[in-house]
Amino acid sequence: MNKKRAIQSLIVILILVLISLSSACDLVNNQGNKSAAEKELHVAAASDLRFAFEELGELFEKERGVEVVFQFGSSGNLAQQIANGAPIDLFASANKEFVDRLIESDDIIEETKSLYAIGRIVLAVNKNYDLNLESLEGLLSPEIKRIAIANPSHAPYGLAAKEALVSKGLWKQLEESLVYGENINQAMQFVRTANAPVGIIALSIAEMDELEYTLIDEKYHNPLEQMLGVVKHSEQQELAQEFADFINSTQGREVMEEYGFYLP
Repeated sequence: MNKKRAIQSLIVILILVLISLSSACDLVNNQGNKSAAEKELHVAAASDLRFAFEELGELFEKERGVEVVFQFGSSGNLAQQIANGAPIDLFASANKEFVDRLIESDDIIEETKSLYAIGRIVLAVNKNYDLNLESLEGLLSPEIKRIAIANPSHAPYGLAAKEALVSKGLWKQLEESLVYGENINQAMQFVRTANAPVGIIALSIAEMDELEYTLIDEKYHNPLEQMLGVVKHSEQQELAQEFADFINSTQGREVMEEYGFYLP
């Protein structure tokens, strides 16, 4: 009888030990997952930065072992998401105004703001259309029924496109032909897929097999001074600053230049 009780007690003890070991393993796994999450950086970036930043993200990951997760969109929409508490660590805007607004609302750390690039716009044409456009005035051609630009109300490149058309005295004549993309990347896709034969898009995303483009003189629009800043509610502020510094490093600037950005 005593022997039977001893065996039962031993079984209970073994079960308790196994439960304890299982709990310990779960704790270790959770800590490991947390550690991995800490090596993930979330960056909200203007759509004109997609190609350049994806390359920079890969380089940064190889060099620092940190995965950079990008959310691309119009600067205005991204700024609104950050103001609403979105889990973003670094904001790279297509103009300085949205960063300045987030500094005023205490959502971006003022000391971290940095001018990292100056963008340019181009007149892009889908090669499938037999259009020989070398100037904005060519958009008045009766053959052109749709012209793609980013929405100027929240996309800096769309605003620059509008300013250029206004400067040339073409805005009112062409307004009914305009097709708005949610951001500059979508406007580019409209032209690339021939949903619009032409568009005014960012130089940085214009190198497509389907497109040919002409640079628009920067005197016709306000400078596209692109600014970034570390988000104040981020838990990865130090890491975010490291990536910001990497963008402005010699290596980072070489990549930005390759995609047609002018450096401040």
